[in-house]
Amino acid sequence: MKKGYTYILFNKRKGTLYVGVTSNLIERIISHKEKRFEGFTKKYGVDKLGYFEEHTSIRLAIEREKELKRFSRADKLLLIESTNPNWRDLFFQLQ
Repeated sequence: MKKGYTYILFNKRKGTLYVGVTSNLIERIISHKEKRFEGFTKKYGVDKLGYFEEHTSIRLAIEREKELKRFSRADKLLLIESTNPNWRDLFFQLQ
């Protein structure tokens, strides 16, 4: 079974946030950084990986994405800061 990932992107510390899901985290973040797709992340420059979770299946990742999207903004900020208090772009730790 293919793994899945949920993630939160940001554009600056405590700035605009985006919650997403993918089966290939590295490729998806590269796509955001290269602004390959029209839409929210390109419009607001949201391309820094602030938080991510790995799941045993894409189905579980999608369920978690839906849950994270229901979080309040304050809860999303707390989630990022609980594991990434300096707001580093975690993408560079994946490679």
